[in-house]
Amino acid sequence: MIRFASGRRIISGVPVWRCLQQTTRAPNITTKAQQPFHSRASSGSMPSRLTPTNGLLSIRPVSWPVSRLCHRDSQGTSERGDRKEGFSLRALAQAPKPALYLGLSGLIPFLSVPLLMAATQSFYPELAYAQVVYGASIVSFLGGARWGFALPAGSPAQPDWMNLGNSVVPSLLAWLALLCRDNIAEGALVVIMGLGLSLHYDLTLLPGYPSWFKAMRTILTLVATFSLVATLTIKNLCTEKKIKEIQN
Repeated sequence: MIRFASGRRIISGVPVWRCLQQTTRAPNITTKAQQPFHSRASSGSMPSRLTPTNGLLSIRPVSWPVSRLCHRDSQGTSERGDRKEGFSLRALAQAPKPALYLGLSGLIPFLSVPLLMAATQSFYPELAYAQVVYGASIVSFLGGARWGFALPAGSPAQPDWMNLGNSVVPSLLAWLALLCRDNIAEGALVVIMGLGLSLHYDLTLLPGYPSWFKAMRTILTLVATFSLVATLTIKNLCTEKKIKEIQN
């Protein structure tokens, strides 16, 4: 039997909110004090207006946002793992054979110049400038590769100002290095700066390349940089000779 006292609904002397609180806290435990309430509620003595109150006060499980948060956290962890994998040189084993062989063969013009100079104990400015020209062409090629990577539809790199604008910078540095014909040291330093800047773009600033390409780019850039440094070292240690004088 339901009666009203001081503006609150009371069922058999027990407030409704207290009964509902006991029901939501311990739904599987039925005490002796709650048995009359359940029996009377099932017999139809409770009005139907309590049903929406039950729906409002019932505590529903909120596990779906937690699962989504966990799913997002796992995605973030996988993305961080992929970024860390891009800096691992072990991914070089996954490189396609044509890309690996062509990339390694591209080091021949870099390494042949300091090796020839070290074997003859002489510095040849013509060979040094040829090395600088080849390095400038490689720097320009790396910038064009980023441009071409960002243009196709569905590419991880978007054709925005960040990708396309930064891909033009290596070409400008390569052009600047070619202007340093009379000063081989400055041209070599500009090429080294272009190689390092391109590697920084590909590894950190402009992600999107596969991990094996990043590993190969790291090795090729380091070897090319050391070859240019070796040429500058030989320039300071050995006597300068010109190929025309040798031919005469």
